[in-house]
Amino acid sequence: MASQAANLWVLLGLGLAGILMITKKLQKTVREDFGAFIDKLLLLPPPQPAPPKAPHPLTGLTFALSDLFDITGYVTGFGHPDWVRTHEAASSTCPVVSTLVEGGATCVGKTVVDELAFSISGENKHYDSPTNPAAPARIPGGACSGAAVAVATKAVDFALGIDTVGGVRVPAGYCGVLGFKSSHGAISNTGIIPVSSSLDSVGWFAHDPSTLRRVGHVLLQLPFATQRNPRQIILADDCFQLLKIPVDRITQVVIKSAEKLFGRQLLKHQNLENHFETKVPSLKEFARTKADANTKVPTLRLLANVMQLLQRHEFLHNHGDWINTVTIDPVISSQVRENPELTSEEIENLNLIRNETRVAIGLLLKDDGILVVPTMPSVPPKLGSKEITSEDYQNRASSLLSIASISGCCQVTVPLGHHEKCPVSVSFIARHGGDRFLLDTVQTMYASLQENSSIVADPKSSKKTITQEESAEIAKEKGNQAFKEKQWQKAIGLYSEAIKLSDKNATYYNNRAAAYLEVGGFLQAEEDCTKAITLDKKNVKAYLRRGTAREIKGDYKGAIEDFRYALVLEPNNKRAALSAERLKLFQ
Repeated sequence: MASQAANLWVLLGLGLAGILMITKKLQKTVREDFGAFIDKLLLLPPPQPAPPKAPHPLTGLTFALSDLFDITGYVTGFGHPDWVRTHEAASSTCPVVSTLVEGGATCVGKTVVDELAFSISGENKHYDSPTNPAAPARIPGGACSGAAVAVATKAVDFALGIDTVGGVRVPAGYCGVLGFKSSHGAISNTGIIPVSSSLDSVGWFAHDPSTLRRVGHVLLQLPFATQRNPRQIILADDCFQLLKIPVDRITQVVIKSAEKLFGRQLLKHQNLENHFETKVPSLKEFARTKADANTKVPTLRLLANVMQLLQRHEFLHNHGDWINTVTIDPVISSQVRENPELTSEEIENLNLIRNETRVAIGLLLKDDGILVVPTMPSVPPKLGSKEITSEDYQNRASSLLSIASISGCCQVTVPLGHHEKCPVSVSFIARHGGDRFLLDTVQTMYASLQENSSIVADPKSSKKTITQEESAEIAKEKGNQAFKEKQWQKAIGLYSEAIKLSDKNATYYNNRAAAYLEVGGFLQAEEDCTKAITLDKKNVKAYLRRGTAREIKGDYKGAIEDFRYALVLEPNNKRAALSAERLKLFQ
């Protein structure tokens, strides 16, 4: 009976036909998943729609979610057993989770978070802290440590988390995976336990940029749009001075990649201290209330103080009554209880700083800029070390993390290999609301960043470590650049090189088809598009390009079928609609 109960199939109330959940409580002694999971469950997506409708966009992907997201029939744990003991099971499932399951992804479990999702260490004494698979003797980073570990071990394709003061960005950097913090308010927080409402943003982890982008498009409900490249990449020089590893280990990777993909003219350098001093005037008033007249506090440190005050004030507002009835970690307790009571005027000034910081970032980056900063100032600290609680570590880390937290801008953590056998990373920030643009930028730059990371880390052996797939991706990016420069034959050659290295990638065939269309190779373009569609039946561009090739060849019936199917995949695609309408005349 016990064994049957442990594997009980439960019908979920998600409003989705055929979604089932199989649940089994993990034993704390089982560490084969590196301690990432707190509950195993199974949320199955609905059946695939019948052709000619497109399959669900996340079909075939598995995911986990941090124990902050409600699931029908489960108590959301919040990283503390007393929370589970004193709260009822959720009566509905978080809309973010439902959206992913409806989109075709399969949820396989809930993952460990820091106690009350409050810190960034990734250590939780109640549930045995997850082990960092990239550096087992080091902390995994938090608050969403288990989610990052689940992705790093490839137990799942992606995982959900909440980023308040670094909850997704920090563990992504420490575990060597991609981590995306969405723009504040871009994704609903309904059905998620709040930490600090004005800072909490939904985020997710992935092992590759394609998955990161696919998940983002579903969660952000993004319509079809042409992918954009950055027109300026700005390195925050004063932020890199906070690093405790060689600055060139990070900056040179970004510089080499940007030069190779876009040209040196895009690169710029900026001192954020100076920019914020002139563009965030409310910080001056805040500084006067927090420091002696003769003491000049760095602007980023002031932003960090604002972030901490907001986090602690709103956390206490959300959970203060409950905290008074239980025992919580002494460090969290001291930070929250010793936080001064804020007046309405002080809260208003903190919110003014948030708004001015968001505007300041927007003025700096505009619609097409990327701000480059270190994710964290050092490699992951050792487990149990005093470094984690040291004032120097906390000041450096919170200064870097406060930029996106206070402005509400989107930020992505990108792994850049290892330094002294520990993962290192860099972060890209785009303006508030620039989530699609940031996802596109990561997709474009990722392969080149990995290539140059190997070169900077070990110039002698780097080329040997590049995989065939990475080489193919590099050839594709070179082809893209040649295409932009209207060097069609060169582009065809480079795309052909990419196909030789990796012949199961639909994008390579699709891109070569575009180049063939430019030189009048309509038969070759049609063949390449057909191959791309065989590999990826949701490739809208392949249908559009094959339709164009068929139209020019006089195969109007085939062209109309392609344009109409593109409309099924993307009902708002104007090019497909206009082409299909135009070709009706030839029927």
